[in-house]
Amino acid sequence: MADRGDWLSPLPLYLEPRLEPRMVDLLQEEGFLRTLVGALGSPLNVLLPDQVADNVARFRSVYRKHRLSGAIFFAHKANRSSALLRRLAATEASADVASLGELQHALGAGFTPDRIMATGPKDLPFLWLAARTGVTVHVDSRAELERLASVVRSSSLPPVRIVLRLSAFDTYGAKVLSRTSRFGSPVNELDSLLGAVDACGSALELTGVGFHLDTTNVAEKALALEGSLTAMEVLRERGFRPRTVDIGGGFGVNYLAHREQWERYTTELTMAVLGRRSALSWRGHGYGLRNENGTLRGALGLYPAYRPVAGEQYLDEILSSPAGSDAGSTLSSSLLENLYDLSTEPGRALVDQCGVVVARVLEVRRTDDGPPLVRLAAKADDIGLEDHGIFMDPVILGHDTARDSEGVGVFLSGSLCLEGDLISRRLMFLPRLPRPGDLLAFVNTAGYCMDFQTSRAQHLPAAEKVAVWQDDGSWRWSLDEQYWPTAGLGGTQ
Repeated sequence: MADRGDWLSPLPLYLEPRLEPRMVDLLQEEGFLRTLVGALGSPLNVLLPDQVADNVARFRSVYRKHRLSGAIFFAHKANRSSALLRRLAATEASADVASLGELQHALGAGFTPDRIMATGPKDLPFLWLAARTGVTVHVDSRAELERLASVVRSSSLPPVRIVLRLSAFDTYGAKVLSRTSRFGSPVNELDSLLGAVDACGSALELTGVGFHLDTTNVAEKALALEGSLTAMEVLRERGFRPRTVDIGGGFGVNYLAHREQWERYTTELTMAVLGRRSALSWRGHGYGLRNENGTLRGALGLYPAYRPVAGEQYLDEILSSPAGSDAGSTLSSSLLENLYDLSTEPGRALVDQCGVVVARVLEVRRTDDGPPLVRLAAKADDIGLEDHGIFMDPVILGHDTARDSEGVGVFLSGSLCLEGDLISRRLMFLPRLPRPGDLLAFVNTAGYCMDFQTSRAQHLPAAEKVAVWQDDGSWRWSLDEQYWPTAGLGGTQ
């Protein structure tokens, strides 16, 4: 473990979070946040529903730029919040639901069936409610397709709209995509799938194709879209009338304010793994990297926290990619020429800057042989940054605003009596040493990090959720389940 001279470094390895104006305004209201934590406990999930509406508008602006129509589906699994979902229902956005519970939640939040798409693995109750309500179903396999048709027939329901999720686009001409996915059917099974759709008769209405691709590589996404366009031609040749191409999610978020901080940190982490500098993690954890006799092995298993192109900009880059060998044509122009709608499924990107986890400092334990240990009134699973490979510093909210000119490195631990209950195994550099009673704000945690893995271990409560918004210059709040986007309609909210 690093000695005192190392953790009080003249060159602290900060990873400062990117903050947009609404989040900055909230963090400046320390008294307001202290009141909420005092009333509702630590940790506390604070949500900004109005920000999600702004994010929808940003994605729609890219559609307008490329003169495309189609739906923006929020991937509900990114956050369980009722406030965010209800605020989204008041926009033009749609909902992508991946479970029976999420489908029920979306319907109760105000989404009509024509604005909901069912994705992911589906059991019979999920398929039954999807068919009964008439939502679009993103079909993952032939077996799922046939189960859905059986549900429709047995209940004498109207035809259900479906989209075929495809994968492994490597059969049309040159190899398009080799990355494997456990979602969707290989495109070389498309003829068989279409035969199954034909056999289902009037139970199903095929409206298009889509894909799910877990990559940050724009070129791979662009090639998958090109493969989907080729598949759409096959559908038309078979007599179907497809109108939608769904390119899934994975548009990403830029979490950090400064590229140079990210590049410097990852370089220094590499040096630490090789033993060329003091340790930067708890017990020398390498985050996928390892030292084999002085040679660096493995791969860094972290989210690229600084992403210069993310969210709606990433979508823009995909659509601007050239279509095939025609240098003068783009993928967006191919969609437009064929009058296809474009569907997207952003999750993390739509809740960018929409949430912050606030936790109280309980104890600061100084040690003789290493960095201080700062214990929070929170569990590691309440602040799941590291579970998702995201490195980002918290913001200290406290009366003492003085900074240590050299910075201070600390380890943040949770409140469980487990050695592994660390908020992060990373040595975090902060502008000053936190004090008991300070609040640490972990910003931009609404996407997957806030409640995706939270538990009630040791009878400790899961974090409460509150929605906050600005009204005539003042901050207002409500419990998440009590928030409705009704302000200006004759009510208080």
